[in-house]
This record gives sequence, structure tokens and C-alpha cells, in this order.
Amino acid sequence: MNMQANKEIERRNAQSQIEKRVETVDFRSSAGQGLEKRNVQVIHQPHSSSENFATSGGVLAGAAAAVANTLQSAKEAISRK
Repeated sequence: MNMQANKEIERRNAQSQIEKRVETVDFRSSAGQGLEKRNVQVIHQPHSSSENFATSGGVLAGAAAAVANTLQSAKEAISRK
């Protein structure tokens, strides 16, 4: 996906948080299809510092543990055959 920013607007949303809206163009291509060009809008919503605990590594550590468990289960299932 190739994205090229065109216009950026910063404003407050309904929750009084500052958000950044970026109007851009998205170019996509699929197998057997031509190049598709679409106008899109991306909204960036920064999190307050009190919400950062969820993204400070705890979520990633949990996800990594889940992946490790899944891989271990797959290895055990394969080795039983």
C-alpha cells in the first residue's frame, strides 16, 4: 500500500480530545486487477497518559505469550502423528 498525505487537520472531537485527520490517496492493486486509487481519511487519536498502561508492553507481552502457547500446541500436535 502506497499512501501519500495531502491535507492534515487538527481539531477536538466530541470527547474534547485532540485528533488529527489526514486526507490522503490510497493506491492498491490485486492479482488480476488494475491499480485502484481511492481517497481516504485517516484519523489519529492520541491516548492520554492514563491510558498508556495498556500499550506500554503488557498487551504485547500477553500477545507474545499467546503466540508461544499456540506454537507449542502445534508442535505437540505434530509430534503425536
